Amino acid sequence: MAKQTWKPGNMLYPVPAVMVSCQREGGKPNIITVAWAGTICSDPAMLSISVRKNRYSYDIIKETKEFVVNLTTKQLCRATDYCGVRSGRDVDKFQEMHLTPQPSEKVKAPGIAESPVNIECRVTQVLELGTHDMFLAEVVAVRVDDDYMDEKGRFDLNAADLVTYSHGEYFTLGKKLGTFGYSVAKNKPQSIAGNNPKHKSKSSTKKGVKAKGRSGKHTRKEKGKK
Repeated sequence: MAKQTWKPGNMLYPVPAVMVSCQREGGKPNIITVAWAGTICSDPAMLSISVRKNRYSYDIIKETKEFVVNLTTKQLCRATDYCGVRSGRDVDKFQEMHLTPQPSEKVKAPGIAESPVNIECRVTQVLELGTHDMFLAEVVAVRVDDDYMDEKGRFDLNAADLVTYSHGEYFTLGKKLGTFGYSVAKNKPQSIAGNNPKHKSKSSTKKGVKAKGRSGKHTRKEKGKK
């Protein structure tokens, strides 16, 4: 297949569009929308966000060494965009977007009550990279809205309708294609994209065989445990 060669650039898309809340002691809470965010470690649970130095929230996060990552939904898409193009120096984003600051469990910065998941973080390191600085942070608490939990106590991605970002555009997640380890499972679901039903495995009639690995869904842990 023919391919074009482009100059180096960020083509790792789509990425999550999250609203990051922060607050100075005695100050008003603020929100910044961040697309450069991701998981960097499982144990201890850690994530990163990358922020330009000239952003209003940059100094707040660097001084307080804490923030809350709030996942965004289809219903929050307008607020997500607004919080990325307006500065907290000029407007109260919580007030303008009718969002509710919600007290956190482990950090002083509030979460966003309307967000389905609030991830409370403490900064452990700041990496100066170039246009952005990367804040490495340990996750100290996670709060999940009961309305987005399924009957087994797992976070339901379909119900949440989370938002992603790609080259200046917002998208919701598509349909589920499979679960972790399905490619080597004995019983391969025929509904998964890329699986040819004509090439049915001889072992597919065996029962009780499950793939090893993660289920791909997050379960709610007991309060107080990481």
